[in-house]
Amino acid sequence: MRMRALIGGVGILLAAMAVDVLAATQVRGVRLWRAPDNTRLVFDLSGPVQHSVFTLAAPNRIVIDVNGAELATKLEQLSLSNTPITSIRSAQRTPTDLRLVLDLSSVVTPKSFTLAPNQQYGNRLVVDLYDDAAAAAGATTPPPSDAGTTAADKVAQAPVVPAAPEPPARQPVAPGAKRDIVIAIDAGHGGEDPGAIGPNRSVFEKNLTLSIAKELQRQINAEKGFRAELTRTGDYFIPLRKRTEIARKKGADLFVSIHADAAPSRSAFGASVFALSERGATSETARWLADSENQSDLIGGAGNVSLDDKDRMLAGVLLDLSMTASLASSLNVGQKVLGHVGSVTPLHKRRVEQAGFMVLKSPDIPSILVETGFISNPNEAKKLATSGHQQALARSITAGVRQFFQQNPPPGTYVAWLRDSGKIDAGPREHRVASGESLALIAQRYQVSLAALRSANSLKNDTIKVGQLLNIPATSLAAQP
Repeated sequence: MRMRALIGGVGILLAAMAVDVLAATQVRGVRLWRAPDNTRLVFDLSGPVQHSVFTLAAPNRIVIDVNGAELATKLEQLSLSNTPITSIRSAQRTPTDLRLVLDLSSVVTPKSFTLAPNQQYGNRLVVDLYDDAAAAAGATTPPPSDAGTTAADKVAQAPVVPAAPEPPARQPVAPGAKRDIVIAIDAGHGGEDPGAIGPNRSVFEKNLTLSIAKELQRQINAEKGFRAELTRTGDYFIPLRKRTEIARKKGADLFVSIHADAAPSRSAFGASVFALSERGATSETARWLADSENQSDLIGGAGNVSLDDKDRMLAGVLLDLSMTASLASSLNVGQKVLGHVGSVTPLHKRRVEQAGFMVLKSPDIPSILVETGFISNPNEAKKLATSGHQQALARSITAGVRQFFQQNPPPGTYVAWLRDSGKIDAGPREHRVASGESLALIAQRYQVSLAALRSANSLKNDTIKVGQLLNIPATSLAAQP
């Protein structure tokens, strides 16, 4: 009897061990991206895991212990060029405990976190290797509550009050010299966030936006008195709020985010220009696109800013007030860019739309988002992938930006000196009234007084008609007492 009981107990133990083995989470894939200050490793998992990370010296190594997991992919196929990782080794310490060892060529500071499934990926373990400790200290990881909350929800629940912006990091200017106008160009998505994907996975939004952004940078840099800076220069992820921080550090006068989105209908087509809306989207399309873009932070694992120690009503009021001036400029430059883009490609909407894009929420930098077309439309996807169309789009955006700043140059810039010296003529400004617009809204958009707008168009009252062409006076609100 005792022998039978012993055999039965061993059988139960073996069965339990077999169940444990079967229940182990699989590491199904490993992806790697190199950013300017860090290397990101993303492990794609079949389920949630517990993990720990620690460093070893002489030689330098990073050890990642993943509990309840087994390796189900090959590590040798991962390209490690231009990273501090020289090799990746693995060992199954127990049937359900996996150890990964990263051999390093230099000292790095690791930070790690797990991400719950979203619309594009399953469970993930993310390990960021920062080149210096200072960059790691400034990085944030997502709180556990991120798993069930969309970025769009966070915007509505907790408005973020920006800290007083640091002085722009402009290039040193010699006495008497005139500085360049700085344009920050943001290529949407990147790294593990591919953005929208074209028909048959033929094209990825992250690649299109980077190509257009680089061409736009080249063309803007060819304009005397302008300098373009990219928020990302390669295929890596940057959290949405970090993009505006990069623009601020570069001393940007304008932030331009480039996208090529998808829509539920494959027949949707045309380019659009967006500015921030303080009270929600101006159309269902705008709202859908905004939610899609804001969810990128869940893909990349960026955290939100807590306002638990602040009065939320006061926070919202302060945020609204701080954005008023830059929003007017955003609408102004957006209308000019939209007009020029419409000369090279069909428009989805003929006026600047407004939506709650998180990437546009910079209270001190005018910001626009250019949807160059719908990648979900097979014809547009094919056209967007051609260098000729990318160059045409970049030319049209450059023309709109140039026109705006010739009419509204920041003080102390070379372009302001040209205008004040009579060396450039910004030319007449015209605006065709679109549905839903009022005279007051148009005056705000172009930063002119309502009285000056009435006078320039011989209007006896504020009544205007859709399709009516208005002359925009040169008098700026900033120049009035």
